[in-house]
Amino acid sequence: MVTRAQVRSGFRSSRQVAWLLLLFSAVFSEALCTPLRAPIQPGATTQFHLSWQQAHAYSEVLKMRPAAARQWLKGAPSTAGSLLVADCLDITELLVTQDATRYEAVVEAQNRRLSALENSKEPGALCAYARAEIRLHQAAAQVVFSHEVQGAWSLRQSYQQMQAVVQRYPQYLPARKTLGMLQFFIGSLPESYRWFLKLLGLPGSVEAGLQNMRLAATQPNDFQLEARLILALLEETYYKKPEAALQLVETLHRQQPDNLLLSYLLISQLKKQHRTDAALVAYRSSPSGPDYLPLPYLHHMAADLLLYQGQYAASVRANQQFLQQYRGQHYRKDSAFKLYLAAWLSGDAASAEKYRRQINAGGRTVLEEDNYAQRFFEEKLPLNRILTRARLQIDGGYYREALVTLNSFQPSQATPLRDKLEAPYRRARAYQLLGHSDSARLYYARTIALAGNAPYYFAPQAALQLGYLYQTEGQKNTARTYFKKALSYPKHEYKNSTDTKAKLALKELE
Repeated sequence: MVTRAQVRSGFRSSRQVAWLLLLFSAVFSEALCTPLRAPIQPGATTQFHLSWQQAHAYSEVLKMRPAAARQWLKGAPSTAGSLLVADCLDITELLVTQDATRYEAVVEAQNRRLSALENSKEPGALCAYARAEIRLHQAAAQVVFSHEVQGAWSLRQSYQQMQAVVQRYPQYLPARKTLGMLQFFIGSLPESYRWFLKLLGLPGSVEAGLQNMRLAATQPNDFQLEARLILALLEETYYKKPEAALQLVETLHRQQPDNLLLSYLLISQLKKQHRTDAALVAYRSSPSGPDYLPLPYLHHMAADLLLYQGQYAASVRANQQFLQQYRGQHYRKDSAFKLYLAAWLSGDAASAEKYRRQINAGGRTVLEEDNYAQRFFEEKLPLNRILTRARLQIDGGYYREALVTLNSFQPSQATPLRDKLEAPYRRARAYQLLGHSDSARLYYARTIALAGNAPYYFAPQAALQLGYLYQTEGQKNTARTYFKKALSYPKHEYKNSTDTKAKLALKELE
């Protein structure tokens, strides 16, 4: 039997992955659900589909307009669909605002909805699906707000209930979407993070998860758009298919320019694909106003983009705006670190020291970005100004400028090992992103050779990228060797995400 201590320990060791899984599910599950079927006419009811009022309410949740969503719910029938939409709205507001003062009220409302569904005599798949989905939302709230034990059991209940929905209604595709997402994320976790989920009876399977999500993404259903977006984002993150994800988001954004959530996804995708100028255009044109739910994280992304461009004062203002609006504990350390970088690179030593101390003043180390910032503070390793500027230029898509910057880096015997590793790694990244594969392979190999077992992320990331390069060229055995090497490094800043990507790449080569 699983003890409370085991569950708590398990969530501590992999809280980052669990939080991302559940946050992604809660924010995008149900929110991205513009129906692709013909809309149900007023007065019609069904055991498998949303009513027309519920569908309109969903579309307003997608746009992040809570008042409009609630207005549509007033005229909707009091059924499982309405309970599901209402819960989607509550959990989205809670997780976007990260307002801990609202946590208890949201969980209590979820319990009332779950009780109503359990006692409901409403037949059909939608009722059973709503029950499992709301339970998953509750798991998200509990994990994000540090109630890991309750969150573990809620996740277990949701998983088992969603399995039952799929077994009873095998043609009901929305359940396959959510079950598939859970199967994929659990199956993609490194073994060291999966033990507590196995103890809870939550088996994962990347293959089964992808199969279920593809069924929901490729066949008409109420939530086909949501399934398409989730699948595209997973393939972009873990299988290096960025073009398809960006194309889908761009198309949807052109169709719905008033949709704040799609604006967020567009900015995020452009940022991940190093298209800083386009991302800032999308940020500045994103919808806003009193009708919209504030989305502070947009300003944090903009601060990064401005940092890439060397607009340090503007970057500071954007991150300060994020911190003023944001009520959560995640990304606070990362924001303080980025404030430090902006001040330090602009030559403001006094502000840089203030922001450096702010890293340790608050926030949590659940996410890798926050953990990296905390390690920077604790280890007191001095950054190299040239390498830091080159890194930011590469992140922003300014690859040729980064190579020029790197040309001015001249190591000596006194140069720290970390800097000696970072220089060839940054050069390799710039060449890879410019499409110069031979030069990229040369500098990645040099990084690995210099690193030995140093506890920095440059060598494992170099091995991962070499694996991708050789995989693209069809050299599967060599790619497999480098993916395994990426997994072999015992400790570095981005081990969780690196190991997950390497593991999935190896599965793809089987």
